[in-house]
Amino acid sequence: MALSREMMQKQTCPYGCWPSPITPADIAAAGRKFADLKIDPAAPAVLYWNERRPEEGGRSTIMRQHPGGACEDLLAAPYSARSMVHEYGGGSFAVHAGVLWFVNGTDQALYRRDRQGAITRITSANDPARYADLQYDPVHDCLFAVAETPCTAHEPRASIVRIDAAGAVQTVAAGHDFYASPRLSPGADKLVWLAWNHPDMPWDNTELWQAAIAPDGRIGAGTCLHAGEDESLFGPLFAPDGRLFIVSDADNWWNLYRVAGARDLRQLTREQAEFGVPQWIFGQDTCAFAADGRLFALASANGFWRLGEVAGSSGAFADLAVAATHMEQLVATADGLALVLADASTAPRIARLSASGGRGEREAWSMEVVRTSADVAQDVLLSRPEPMAFPTANGDTAHALFYAPAHAEVVGPAQERPPLLIKCHGGPTGATSTALDLRIQYWTSRGYAVLDVNYRGSTGYGRAYRQKLNGAWGIADVEDCVYGARQLAADGRIDAARIVITGSSAGGYTVLSVLTFTELAAAGASYYGIADLQALLATTHKFESRYLERLIGEDPAVFKARSPLHHAECLACPVLFLQGQQDKIVPPDQAAHMAAALRARSVPVAQVNFADEGHGFRRAENISHAIAAEQSFYQQVLGLDCAEPGMALAIDNLILGKSTPG
Repeated sequence: MALSREMMQKQTCPYGCWPSPITPADIAAAGRKFADLKIDPAAPAVLYWNERRPEEGGRSTIMRQHPGGACEDLLAAPYSARSMVHEYGGGSFAVHAGVLWFVNGTDQALYRRDRQGAITRITSANDPARYADLQYDPVHDCLFAVAETPCTAHEPRASIVRIDAAGAVQTVAAGHDFYASPRLSPGADKLVWLAWNHPDMPWDNTELWQAAIAPDGRIGAGTCLHAGEDESLFGPLFAPDGRLFIVSDADNWWNLYRVAGARDLRQLTREQAEFGVPQWIFGQDTCAFAADGRLFALASANGFWRLGEVAGSSGAFADLAVAATHMEQLVATADGLALVLADASTAPRIARLSASGGRGEREAWSMEVVRTSADVAQDVLLSRPEPMAFPTANGDTAHALFYAPAHAEVVGPAQERPPLLIKCHGGPTGATSTALDLRIQYWTSRGYAVLDVNYRGSTGYGRAYRQKLNGAWGIADVEDCVYGARQLAADGRIDAARIVITGSSAGGYTVLSVLTFTELAAAGASYYGIADLQALLATTHKFESRYLERLIGEDPAVFKARSPLHHAECLACPVLFLQGQQDKIVPPDQAAHMAAALRARSVPVAQVNFADEGHGFRRAENISHAIAAEQSFYQQVLGLDCAEPGMALAIDNLILGKSTPG
């Protein structure tokens, strides 16, 4: 095959050792996260959002922007707007007429910031509750929120509460194990919310409830509007005229419905796409009514998101011409829409969209970028995701995004194939993203191929696909990693002898399971992964305390059979463990016990612990250190002779040229 002029000018360098312009510090700098995008209902042109900053130790502040104006930081350190309900939080603030209410991360108390910037505490120092999903009621001057209150010798009690201006807390709804999404009607005469009970997760089965609010603020008894059988509801939303809408997966896909009355849902959209997302965190919005009453929504299919308008009569979903493949947090502004969007070459950014003439297909939309999470050098050649659907075990089909190695100035040797890095997302009820991720580009720019697996159980492919992991965690996800890698090897796209695997949390469990129960990978990196399912069941928090009943079952023998720690003798390849010592979701002893078991058998092991991190790394210096450690680990265990010096990572039991015991 004739080489192009561009390729002839490129330098040849072994895969895995390409000199990359993307550094660990770049990844840490790109760790800015946007959440809880909102407008001020009293000034709907003004945008607010939660912004997490690794460079400030993971502190989360609230930002504000007027149209065309600069972004303002509303919270100075040490304040940090972060809810810890369900440990994952979300919905950490509410705003009205320039006044801000927020949950402070260190004490989980509610605070009020007035228009002049003065901050006062609302809830009592004796109040032990944690709050999330804040909603302000301007008619009765109060907040509604999800509350999680600790109970002695029992799991925390969940409820919907009202907090008045003086900080007095009144219970609105209690009795269910979990609550989410309290939403007010336009006239503040109704409050709706979602509720569910153990052992369900919110993507399994949820109920929609409603209570009337009298003119004097008294709240009536809650009544159930809808409780399907094995039906997940998401995102209750009131139209400006008071009609109520909800997302339901009753037809296998999370589609939009109108709530016509008690037990009466009328299907609106009929897309083979998802208008909802798994409710790991609070405050996620995928639908919004514009000022003129038009309904806009986000929908995902095969890993790609679309923004469109939903016809109120037919439910037809008409795409808007927006150049992005990942979208989230849709809100309507005074003159258009705002959302977080990204694509394969652009990091997540907050953007305002404004319509300029026409309707439907003729309608033109202009974009104003408000804030970006990362700046990427224009001379970096980025790898773009290729959707994969491949055959897997039991005649099923699994999905993934494949990233080929990419570099502006370097190619690999003609007869060589690149090493493959398999990436396992967390959850496990989650999904990959097509948004630019410098963690992925870090590897592809060094000559690795990356397979970002949407194993069975992932969202974005309908309820039936999501449920394929029920009873099969540790089996189906493992099989899909194996079959996906084998497909790439058969296609000649990767070196089957140089496969490594990485993942965090539930993804870390898949990593350890692949390394323990298969011979697919040469090494793996587990970020706060699960090694002992029984121990996790005994120590994890309320939200996930019954999650494993769906994913594994209730037989202790099955828990033991699928726990890598109980089969450590089967794992013979090098493993890197990265763990936050403050992790309350996957406790640090999971990694410590697994590492000790492998070390005792002379298996190569490296451990990197972060004393000041919890579940997920938030500090820039730790994010940078972790990715540098992972790079050094792969260089050593794969025997890569790279000109780029790696960090000095100690790997116990690693003998040069020999990475397995015996």
